[in-house]
Amino acid sequence: MTAPQTSALKPVSLEHDAWGQLILETDDGRRFTGVIPARAFPVSDPEHWVSICDSQGHELLSIENLSSLASGLRTVLEAELAHREFVPVIQRLVSATTQEPSDWVVETDRGRTAFQLNSEDDVRRIEPDQASIVDSHGIRYLIPCVAKLDPASRRILDHFL
Repeated sequence: MTAPQTSALKPVSLEHDAWGQLILETDDGRRFTGVIPARAFPVSDPEHWVSICDSQGHELLSIENLSSLASGLRTVLEAELAHREFVPVIQRLVSATTQEPSDWVVETDRGRTAFQLNSEDDVRRIEPDQASIVDSHGIRYLIPCVAKLDPASRRILDHFL
């Protein structure tokens, strides 16, 4: 089946079936099972441009602004996005080795954790004062404000940026 024109469809309902799959119903009466929501800009603009794709990854529709959705629909969508977007926020860098692969110990909003980076390229500045770190398992960590880190943490991070 060809993916529908994304600009024409509007979401009417979003719910989970008995097997936990997400089901989308659109304003033209069609139902899509196993849909997957994804933010276009999950860090820099999480409230705008959310795509809902079918199980093969084809975009069914795009939501420009989450605030335009009915509250029930928005609640389900945000819960699903939160489940899919596990992004711990780094509050302090405890240690990091400089040889590759490097071993890191950090404190996040979810507690202390250790991980390994394959390369220094896995540490990126995403905004003038934000950084993103992707560990060897693909887990993305966020530093929302480098300037708010303690001096020891900034020294460690400066080596990699």
